Amino acid sequence: MPRRPAISRARSGLLLYLATAFFARLAEEGMAVAVVLLALQHSGSAGQGAFVLTAWMAPHVIAAPLVGALVSRMRRPRLCYLGALGGFAAAIAVLALSVGRAPAPVTLAVALAGGSFGPVVSGGLSSLLTGLLPAGGPRDRAYALDAAVYNAASVVGPAVAGLTAAVASPGAAMLLLAGAAATAAALVAGLPYGRAHPAPAGRAPATTLRAELAAGLMAVWRIRALRALTAGTCLAFVGVGGLTTTTVLLAGHRGDPGAGGILMTAFALGALAGSLAVAGWQPPLSDPRLATLALCGTGLALAAAALTVSPAAATALFVLAGLCDGPLLTATLRIRAAHAPPPVRAQVFTLGAGLKITAAACGATLIGVAAALPPPLLLLGIAAVHLAAALLYTLVRPRTGPSGTPHPPALLPDTRSLP
Repeated sequence: MPRRPAISRARSGLLLYLATAFFARLAEEGMAVAVVLLALQHSGSAGQGAFVLTAWMAPHVIAAPLVGALVSRMRRPRLCYLGALGGFAAAIAVLALSVGRAPAPVTLAVALAGGSFGPVVSGGLSSLLTGLLPAGGPRDRAYALDAAVYNAASVVGPAVAGLTAAVASPGAAMLLLAGAAATAAALVAGLPYGRAHPAPAGRAPATTLRAELAAGLMAVWRIRALRALTAGTCLAFVGVGGLTTTTVLLAGHRGDPGAGGILMTAFALGALAGSLAVAGWQPPLSDPRLATLALCGTGLALAAAALTVSPAAATALFVLAGLCDGPLLTATLRIRAAHAPPPVRAQVFTLGAGLKITAAACGATLIGVAAALPPPLLLLGIAAVHLAAALLYTLVRPRTGPSGTPHPPALLPDTRSLP
């Protein structure tokens, strides 16, 4: 019975992948807390930490297409992922020793270099699941578990960084995060890569790097399902990017500044529970409908939280908003995997993640500019952005059958005329 060993290998590969993704994303999520605390300790001001974080996030959208194209072209993608996660770990370790000590240009240059590896962590790893599991139920469940790993890291990463900084030091917290990233690099070397990046047998890729970059960008634009998903989720992330600041302002407005952290923790835990629920119980919905309902549910829950004055009700509504937000990431990963042409699949994942991070940075900036407005109004604005994202996605996405199966998939854009 050859099927049983194959199933066992797939399960072990999935578990190894989830461990790899968790450690890498734990390091990424903990950075925001650890860097600011480290700058505060060494310089007495959190300003340098904010600049380092900006430099860390800035390369995501710029580097995403290039990182995805390079991964697709590599005959040995194992070395590419190992090098990227190793560079990611090294950059965090260097920042642990340089923030507040080395000249600012040096520190910012290290942050820019480390941030360039970010697309591998935030999107590139997810593209590997298509090579680990066959299409259908097992892969759908794997993407739900991958979304749960994202959400678990968003809860555990900041908590581990904050606790380590309090018990030991912010520098120790940074080194711990570097160790987590190094662990991910060690684990990624053991993943199977056989089917993740298929290439024509017996020949090397004939297209140039420039042509492949253009192909990835055009795939996101020309394939309607990917264009709709990217537009809708990026618009939603404009709201997500400003949610933390708005929540802190809302808590202070209601006389309890410390409650902002509680509300964001409630949101993160709700998102983790939502993604785990989708993994354990496959809802009878197509992924496009799941994404639409998730956006609507998040928007309505946040709108209700903006209007309530009860702290307990606000916390419950933030949990509900997170419960709706968790399945959105699961649906996003599945839709990308289903519609991205295999030659540019890694680019689609990295580019989508990079654009979302950029949209979140724009949202944070907008909230900073509008911080003088009443916080409930700001939260209502974030809720409205989520509802607008649901409407945009519904209007742009292609129609599907009752089972959620799309119409015949779009082909990879023709780039043969490109130099």
